[in-house]
Amino acid sequence: MLKVKRKQSVHADMLADYGADENISDSAKIQWVNQQWVRGTLRFLAGLSFVSVCLNTPRTFEDLPSLKYVTFIIDVVITFVFTAEMIAKMHGRGVIKGEIPYLKDGWCIFDAVMVSSLWLSVILQVFQMSDVVEAYTPLSILRVPRPLILMRGIRVYLKVQLPKARVNSIFRRSSQQVWSVTIFYVFFLTLYGILGVQMFGKLNYHCVRNDTVLRNMSINDFAVPDTFCSVDPTVGYPCPTNMKCMDLKLPKEEKGFNGFDEFATSVFTVYETASQEGWVFMMYKVMDSFPPWRGYFFFVTMIFFLAWLVKNVFIAVIIEVFAEIRVQFQQMWSNSSKSTSTHGSQAIHDDGTGWKLSTIDENKPAGLAPNCCQVILQSRIFHLAILLLVFADAVIASTSSTFTDDEEKQQQYKKFQKIAQVVFTLVFDLEVLFKIWCLSFWGYIRRSLHKYELLLAVGTTLHIIIPKLYHTELTYFQVLRCTRLIKGSPTLEDFVYKVFGPGKKLGILIFFTMSSLIVVSGISLQLFCFVTPLDEFITFPEAFMSMFQILTQKGWVVVMYRSMYATGDFAPLVAVYFISYHLFATVIVLSLFVAVILDNLELDEEVKRLKQLKISEEVMGTKEKLPLRLRIFEKFPDQPQMVRMYKLPSDFSIPKIRESFMRQFINTDSNVEKLLKSSNKAASQGTTLQPYVPPSQLKLLTMQSTLPLRSACMNQKKQGVNVIVRNSSNQRLLTIGDASQFVKEGQSLLGPMEYGSRDRRALRAGSVRGSKAFEAIKENGESLASKTVEIDIKHIQEKKQQAEQKRNAREEELRENHPYFDTPLLAMGQQNRLRKFCKLIVYARYKGVIKDSLTGMEKKRRYQELHNILGLVSYLDWFMIFVTVLTCISMMYETPHKRVTNTPELQIAEYVFVISMSIEMIVKILADGLFFTPNAVIHDFGGVLESFILLVSVVFLCWMPQTVPAASGAQVLLVLRCLRPLRIFVLVPHMRKVVYELCQGFREIILVSVLLTSLMFIFASYGVQIFGEELKRCNDLTIINEDECIGSFRQNISIVRFPSRVMPLDENQTYPSIVVPRVWSNPRNFNFDNLGSAMLALYEVLSLEGWLEVRDIIIEQTGIWNSIYIHTFVFIGCMIGLTLFVGVVISNFFENKGTALLTVDQRRWQDLKGRLQLAQPLHIPPRPDAFPTRAKLYDITQHKYVKRFIAFLVICNFFLLSFKWEAGSRSTYILASISVAFTSIFVIEVILKCICMTLRGYWQSRRNRYELLVTFMGVVWIILQFTLHNYYSYAFGVCIIILRFFTITGKHPTLKMLMLTIVVSVFKSFFIIAGLFLMMNCYAFAGVALFGTVKYGEMLDRHANFKTAPAAIAVLMRIITGEDWNKIMHDCMIQPPYCTMGPNYWESDCGNFGAALFYFCSFYIIIAYIVLNLLVGIIMENFSLFYSNDEDALLSYADLKNFQITWNMVDVNRRGVMPVHRAKFVLRLLKGRLEVDIEKDHLLFKHMVCELEKMRNGGDVSFHDVLSMLSYRSVDIRKSLQLDELMAREELEYNIEEEVAKMTIRQWLDKCLKRIRAKGKAAKEQSAFYSSLANEREATRKLGLPAFIDFSKACIEIKEDGKQELVIHEEKFDKKEKKSERSSSQQVATKMENPKMSPSTRRLLSPTLSDGAITAMTETETATNLRARRMGKRLQIGTGNKSGQSNQGVPSSPTGPTLQPAKVTNPYSSTTVTKEVKGWWNEQLRYDSDSEPE
Repeated sequence: MLKVKRKQSVHADMLADYGADENISDSAKIQWVNQQWVRGTLRFLAGLSFVSVCLNTPRTFEDLPSLKYVTFIIDVVITFVFTAEMIAKMHGRGVIKGEIPYLKDGWCIFDAVMVSSLWLSVILQVFQMSDVVEAYTPLSILRVPRPLILMRGIRVYLKVQLPKARVNSIFRRSSQQVWSVTIFYVFFLTLYGILGVQMFGKLNYHCVRNDTVLRNMSINDFAVPDTFCSVDPTVGYPCPTNMKCMDLKLPKEEKGFNGFDEFATSVFTVYETASQEGWVFMMYKVMDSFPPWRGYFFFVTMIFFLAWLVKNVFIAVIIEVFAEIRVQFQQMWSNSSKSTSTHGSQAIHDDGTGWKLSTIDENKPAGLAPNCCQVILQSRIFHLAILLLVFADAVIASTSSTFTDDEEKQQQYKKFQKIAQVVFTLVFDLEVLFKIWCLSFWGYIRRSLHKYELLLAVGTTLHIIIPKLYHTELTYFQVLRCTRLIKGSPTLEDFVYKVFGPGKKLGILIFFTMSSLIVVSGISLQLFCFVTPLDEFITFPEAFMSMFQILTQKGWVVVMYRSMYATGDFAPLVAVYFISYHLFATVIVLSLFVAVILDNLELDEEVKRLKQLKISEEVMGTKEKLPLRLRIFEKFPDQPQMVRMYKLPSDFSIPKIRESFMRQFINTDSNVEKLLKSSNKAASQGTTLQPYVPPSQLKLLTMQSTLPLRSACMNQKKQGVNVIVRNSSNQRLLTIGDASQFVKEGQSLLGPMEYGSRDRRALRAGSVRGSKAFEAIKENGESLASKTVEIDIKHIQEKKQQAEQKRNAREEELRENHPYFDTPLLAMGQQNRLRKFCKLIVYARYKGVIKDSLTGMEKKRRYQELHNILGLVSYLDWFMIFVTVLTCISMMYETPHKRVTNTPELQIAEYVFVISMSIEMIVKILADGLFFTPNAVIHDFGGVLESFILLVSVVFLCWMPQTVPAASGAQVLLVLRCLRPLRIFVLVPHMRKVVYELCQGFREIILVSVLLTSLMFIFASYGVQIFGEELKRCNDLTIINEDECIGSFRQNISIVRFPSRVMPLDENQTYPSIVVPRVWSNPRNFNFDNLGSAMLALYEVLSLEGWLEVRDIIIEQTGIWNSIYIHTFVFIGCMIGLTLFVGVVISNFFENKGTALLTVDQRRWQDLKGRLQLAQPLHIPPRPDAFPTRAKLYDITQHKYVKRFIAFLVICNFFLLSFKWEAGSRSTYILASISVAFTSIFVIEVILKCICMTLRGYWQSRRNRYELLVTFMGVVWIILQFTLHNYYSYAFGVCIIILRFFTITGKHPTLKMLMLTIVVSVFKSFFIIAGLFLMMNCYAFAGVALFGTVKYGEMLDRHANFKTAPAAIAVLMRIITGEDWNKIMHDCMIQPPYCTMGPNYWESDCGNFGAALFYFCSFYIIIAYIVLNLLVGIIMENFSLFYSNDEDALLSYADLKNFQITWNMVDVNRRGVMPVHRAKFVLRLLKGRLEVDIEKDHLLFKHMVCELEKMRNGGDVSFHDVLSMLSYRSVDIRKSLQLDELMAREELEYNIEEEVAKMTIRQWLDKCLKRIRAKGKAAKEQSAFYSSLANEREATRKLGLPAFIDFSKACIEIKEDGKQELVIHEEKFDKKEKKSERSSSQQVATKMENPKMSPSTRRLLSPTLSDGAITAMTETETATNLRARRMGKRLQIGTGNKSGQSNQGVPSSPTGPTLQPAKVTNPYSSTTVTKEVKGWWNEQLRYDSDSEPE
């Protein structure tokens, strides 16, 4: 029994054991270590051991010496217990031998390592206590593994109930993807590392004093601050006059660890700057030492590719992996009560007739309160009153520092505040008691919300009652009352539930994050606790805060650099350690938070199809309505206009009588009209349509109606007019073929819809309609009763057409009845010549797409993308885009001192823009109207923006203010003028689409903003109550009391950015310092004295800027325990709050792209189509077997080892650039010579490929062209290297080597796909990037007008300022990455007396507080939080192409590769297109999953060929045409395609089936005709033979036939040699013949035409498109396949030849609804086709009879 249970515990398929013997039950008395209480005790001891090792530091023992002995005793006890456990397990399981030996189990080995670490720790502590080893010893590293023992305490909570094989597969795939993306990231790190070395090299030149001597140099010789410079005065920064630029050649410890000296240092610097931490300071160093363009190019492109694109690929990987894990863990995370939520609890009761189960209403009040109290509790007034009290309490509590100037009023307000808090606390306590009285205690605490309310009531009561607890940490309970306000907004409540409702996922992630952070903090503590100069790791709290700082990515380089300076020679290892954790935090942890948020925002599969249909219905309803500005005409009476007719009524093909005109003569009060209305209403509500009366039977007017109307009866007049109107409309609809008008009004998309014979052709049964029991889902996830939903694609399409036609009809009616409806300026009618001319100007555009006049297919031209761009907008819009760009360029030159008003050159551009835009607007208004016309200029926000920009420009041009005071209306006009670049958003359609996508998700973004604002309000209220007036201190840190903070002192000045990087001082030297007055004040950038300042400070902290300063000052002023406040806010706000922005923006992006509501099958289909678009022909010539020498060279060049060798040489050649190439250097000459040798090898490789493939074949591949170009440039470089041998030759060689390095991405499939992902993402995000640049231009122009003359401050300096527009763009680029944007904002807020005001803004050096607050906060939110997250969405969309594997993909990469090889074999000309008859060979040669067995799947093959011919009307088909056809044939279109695409595909496939069926029938009938003709000819010859005989006896005698033969069954058949033979057909032979005829009727014979008939006079069936010379399928297979197609089943490609059986279809997904087959008849196939075939058959017989000789 023991062995059996152990075997089950270890070898079970379910991964339920995360620890040794953790899953053995309590009843198994196997060993004492397997008892439940023993395992619990061991987990407790593991946690206690972790606490002990965290306390085991020298500084902790110095502060609390007694802990030395306590930790020693704890460690000894724990060591003995875990040692005993290890020995017991070894004894029971065996050490090496046995069924499951101890050393062959992973967790057992982990436990053994922990025991060894415990023994080492105890022994080390013994030596330290006996003073054998000093306290600060490097041997503390031996305790590094000990913090991992915490895994023993938490691993039991990580158990999952999944098969081990599945879990291993998931983690293996995810690790492969993470590893692949890591390689890709390293590729870019390496690339930019080499670029940095070759572009910059060593940064050794500094500005020092003129009398500086290198040997006696000190820190006082540097500039303040330390400034890099350039020896060349034309580039870089020139030193001031009293200083010189000098090469210092400082050691690494003094100049810093970053730079571009060599490859390793450069890669380290690139990683640091790619983390967007301190990158601008490195860029400023480079700009001071080299030409500025190098710095801008290098760092901006690096931030874009590494920080914004490549690193976000990690997020895509984690999200894809998490999505897969989520699918597998769905049962574990699902609500266990979901299945019983709709049924509720049940109880047994006796009703007198027997025992019965009855449902218990759990929501029924069970308290002692009377019914009136229950009513009050459930009333909305009660809840609203409670919310108002909560709001009042929050406002009063957060305004404790209202009267800061008046001390007496301040004290009075605090007393009032305390009384109010007591009253509010009492009221909320009474609320809790009242609810308990009404619901009973157990009924009250059953709900989580009530538990939360009870906790708040208890906490706030203790906070008020106990004076010592007032304004302490218990204040959290009071401020948390604000969260109850969420109940006041149902939308916000639903959104919160949607995001945070499934709290288990988010809770597990937070638990994982904090556990990993605590473990890493313990490891870091033991690594650096003995390093004396390092204060970041002296105790566990400091270690935790340091590692948390790295987790937030803010200031992590400070921790790393200080640790590197303190450890000295071990600095590289320290850097690797911190970079590893930083990479883990940024790549894994933060990506997991985004993945969880996106997963919570993801809809269930059951809801997606329902949402798709609902959205379609809403869109149709929107299209049907006219805009409000046009509906205003409906309020006016109709005024129809009479027209002059120049044609007789008989000349019109359709009698069209205007209903709107005739309706005026109908009296709605008449009984006849009421009767007609009631009949129409009944018909519209019924299920049948009114029968159609032919025109010949319509009696529109009787004889009496032809008489004058005055003599006619009133009823007859009205009835006649109604009959005319109704029958005319009916006739017009039927003549046009518009059947959509017969759809019943108001019918829902989800309701049933029956179709009559009006359909031209019904779709295949089982593929269009179906019913599925959907479950109506609330927004908060609760389910309602299920209802049956009918999905009708045909009806959806008709509804769309009907909505559009109704709208057009309504517009036409208004145009007829209102003379000013479509009349611009109330004067320009439809036929006005000036308006027509203006329309011609407005709508004239380049035709980017040209279609063939005969076939209607699009003609492909060279550089089609360029033609499409030219045809993107009209000529007028292109002209205005050009003018707008020119005026934006002119605005780039504007500065506060070089303005438009005093610069004539700038005025020219201003006049050109205003005049051009004015003319444009006038022309557009004359063409389309201003507002009350269908295509008015102001019909959306874009038109409003254009009009506003024109108005501002005209006002500014007319005014031209010469005096512009700061914060005046003239300055506001200057700022509004900066909106001019936004015109391009309106002119370019794709950019309008970007803005539309952003605005579509504005609702969710507002909700996230409200949540974050609520979070900030809660923490700000707490901060005001706790830290108000508590953060003030003296700027002289040696002064503690406010009374002593007087006078002045000398303030040391920091020379370098990091304080640890200083040069040693001599005894007589001091740091540079200045004299400053002592001031008692709050910190410069933040305070918590009032609610507004606290909200601003927390907003800055929310962006992770300045939170370290807030933390340090709070700790210094109030104690280390209050640091929990800021750490909690940072964790909640940044890890959860900001990821909400990422998740919401990405979710809205997918929703606008149409992928958010896609099911799994539909999303895979979209991925497949994207992957097919990326696929290209191989363009590699096949092996030249006819030429042995070339074939041998072909094998050599295409061998995998040769390719790997070339790739290795490319990498080696690239790493020759690890040191900067400088002219005149011996080492550079050697490296260049080696590179020349490598280049020669590459030249030989290209020559060999050109020989074996021929030059034409080699040129077909784009990659070969690139390699040929680089090789040619390499040959040129070799010549230049041996002739010039100077700086330019070396620079050219570096460029060649870097260009060749990109060929690596084409040689590695993973790098190739990832590079394609990045390239495609860049192209798809082009308009997003362009929009980002336009927004930056607007803000840059506004920044010049607002802050162009602000004096320099802490971060506003010569590098970062708003003096010019280019400098402002550089500052905004810095702000996007978050580099000290808050400090720049505070510098721009400077006010008097710290600055000087002037009469004009360009004469003042002050800032603007309100403008700066709005300017910087709005820019950071729009760009950093919203626009940049769109890039993440684009990368995720394209990364799915790379991530899809063979298991999930509909077509794997192996299938695509097989198709590429097969296509390459047939396409000998490498044109990418081929005729259809050659494409047949491709289909026949395919193998694997795309293989088609012609013998078994012949009908499918004919359908595929027919589809190829229909694609290009029989012309050449392309590579993607064939691949697209195969992809459609390999999926279940009912599950994979969306509604519109499914409708079109169903129609196409039915047409193909019909075409093939006609062709098959015609071929079979041709064979029947052949046999009939042969039999007829034989019968005539037989009758002639009989007539020549005298009688039957003579015939029998001549022929020698026996007498028993029945001569009536005899006939003459003509043999192949022309001889006649008499054949007697017996009955059994008749049966065989009939059977053979039925069999041959299914065979497809060759076409036989009668030469006596003219093809022009003979009517045939529809012309065949496929080859008819192929044997058809058997009768059984044909019937089976056709039956499967009719039932909606797909014939899977490649399955027939393997199993030999027809595919039985794909089962419907258990998680999502499928389209059920419906019984839809096909009148066309049963009538039209039959009649056509019968008519053709009769005509053939007639031609046969007519063509026979007489």
